[in-house]
Amino acid sequence: MRRAPSLPAPPGVDRCVALLAYAGAARELVARLKYRNARASIGWLAQGLAALVDEPVSLVTWAPTTPARRRARGFDQAELLARAVGRSLGRPTRRLLRRAPGPPQTGNDAATRRSARPALAATRRCQGTVLLVDDVTTTGATLAAAAAALRSAGADRVVALVAARTPPPGDLH
Repeated sequence: MRRAPSLPAPPGVDRCVALLAYAGAARELVARLKYRNARASIGWLAQGLAALVDEPVSLVTWAPTTPARRRARGFDQAELLARAVGRSLGRPTRRLLRRAPGPPQTGNDAATRRSARPALAATRRCQGTVLLVDDVTTTGATLAAAAAALRSAGADRVVALVAARTPPPGDLH
């Protein structure tokens, strides 16, 4: 597995860091969690993610999956990661966002992902620095939508933390 290369923060996100490049064994590890509920890697991923946090955070939240996917899977992989990261950091973890039903981003090209950002809304007020956890980022569209909702709810800073980043085209090795 390779470390993810640095990535620019999506709009509205103050800082964005990813643990792994979403390729090879890392892709399989995250896919097993996401699609097969293989939770053995959560502790290891959470420790690696928590080690990337280099500033105080007020609380931890996640970019939620759609209600239909949560029902079908029986869990939300980003929530599982966020709760484990929150425990590692000793910070509270709260559901701050809800996602409206809509099509998945998976399989869409970059332009479609950016133009069809998921509809996310805040569920409660927040303040300070919010740590936003997600499993995978490709274009940052979901993180940007989540950051906009968090800022509208009062967040001063939004730091995105993702388990894996899709490598840029041509950088798959």
